[in-house]
Amino acid sequence: MFEVTVEAGFSSGHYLRNYQGKCENPHGHNYKIFVTLIGEELDETGLLLDFKLLKHLLRPVVDYLDHQMINELKPFDELNPSAENLARYFYQQTAQQLSDMTAGRVRVKDATIYETDSSFARYYE
Repeated sequence: MFEVTVEAGFSSGHYLRNYQGKCENPHGHNYKIFVTLIGEELDETGLLLDFKLLKHLLRPVVDYLDHQMINELKPFDELNPSAENLARYFYQQTAQQLSDMTAGRVRVKDATIYETDSSFARYYE
């Protein structure tokens, strides 16, 4: 089994609904997202997936969230923009594109998002 991981970063604001504490107020984070892919077969070049292609898949998702108030963006206008939900969002957005691109040869293993240097959430299926 092979794995590859790329990292991307973005800065955004959010607040947590139905939460009592500081995080119920608007605040921001410098997020780091790590997406790991997994697969049993390499392509004809000997790659699971070119890092450049994975970064290309992540770019529209990162750009959508970067320097925004996440609570105002779909689906987070209804879904609480917790680290857990953001990790799942990145997983789902990447998995959908990746399946089309590789005909199922490569899949997303997990998406890990850091809100701070010491706090992160991970989503996998």
